[in-house]
Amino acid sequence: HAKGALLIAVVTEIVSLGLLEPPGAQGADIVAAEGQAIGNGLNFGGPYVGLFATREKFLRQMPGRLCGETVDVEGRRGYVLTLSTREQHIRREKATSNICTNSGLCCLAFTIHLSLLGEEGLTRLARINHAKASALATKLAALPGVEVLTNAFFNEFTVKLPKPAAPIVEALAAKGVIAGVPVSRLLPRNASVQNLLILAATETNTDDDFDALVGALNGALA
Repeated sequence: HAKGALLIAVVTEIVSLGLLEPPGAQGADIVAAEGQAIGNGLNFGGPYVGLFATREKFLRQMPGRLCGETVDVEGRRGYVLTLSTREQHIRREKATSNICTNSGLCCLAFTIHLSLLGEEGLTRLARINHAKASALATKLAALPGVEVLTNAFFNEFTVKLPKPAAPIVEALAAKGVIAGVPVSRLLPRNASVQNLLILAATETNTDDDFDALVGALNGALA
C-alpha cells in the first residue's frame, strides 16, 4: 500500500477461515479463494466454486454479477441482482463472464452447506480439521525414517519418506489405502522431491483411517 500497490490474498482452503483472521482484516484489497470444501465433492477435478471479494471502491471493476439482500414492499427479506454488466445481456460475445448451470449448482450447494453450518459450525469444523491433521502428522512422525516437513499447517502437510513416494502410493492404493499425493506428480522434472508426500486430513477421516494408513505405510517402508 505504501508503494501504491494492491494487496491480493489467495485462500486455498476456505474452511481455514473458520479459525484464521479474514484477509480483509489483514488489509487485503482483493481476495480469491477455492470454495470446493464447502458443499462440493472433488468431482474428479471439477467443476468447483471460486470465491472472489474486493473492497467497495473496486466493485464496478468486477466481472460477473452481484446479488444483494433487500426487503420487499411487505418488509420481507429477499435477494436481488444488485450489479450486472450490461454486456451480459446485450453483447454476450463481449461479456467479461457468464454464469452457466454447472457453476450455479455448485454455488447453490456451497450456500446451503454454509448456511447450515453457520458461524459457530464453521469454526467447529475448522478446529476438527486442524485437530485431525495434527493427529495424523504425529502418528506419521513416529514412523522410522519419516519426517514431517511442514511446521505450520491447517489440514494439509508434507512428509519426507526414506523411499520414493510414488511407488509407495501405488502399492497402498492396490490395498485400498489412499496415501496422499506424491510431490513428484506435481513436479515430475525435479528429482529432489521424489521422496516427498502431501497428505490431508479432514472431518471425514476417522482414527481407524489413520491407523490403516500408518500401518500400511509402515509395512511398505519396512
